Amino acid sequence: QVALVESGGGQVQAGGSLTLSCTTSDGPFKGYAMAWFRQVPGKERESVAAIAWTGLSIWYTDSVKGRFTISRDVAANMMTLQMNNLLPEDTAVYYCAAQTLPRGLLFEYDVWGNGTLVTVSS
Repeated sequence: QVALVESGGGQVQAGGSLTLSCTTSDGPFKGYAMAWFRQVPGKERESVAAIAWTGLSIWYTDSVKGRFTISRDVAANMMTLQMNNLLPEDTAVYYCAAQTLPRGLLFEYDVWGNGTLVTVSS
């Protein structure tokens, strides 16, 4: 049973934009943090952005600051990642994740989507 589903991936030229969405089921992670991660084949998965349940606390990895914006609509059980000025090095599979316990934004995430591929060509 899939609890998180990503959409919005695709191919874009450098400098372009994409919006990723993560739709959640009405699961136990309501009230807790959610995040976006990405992984390039052969490399470790890295955190991209995270957002608290309230939306008042947000974190970005340095390489996406000023280009990516994370947001969530708790009523719609949805989280988005607006990605602008994309670079070839942003190419990766992007995963949506959620916590099921009250941890900090940079701590363990328990529920994961299957990922959506973003390809940025130069």
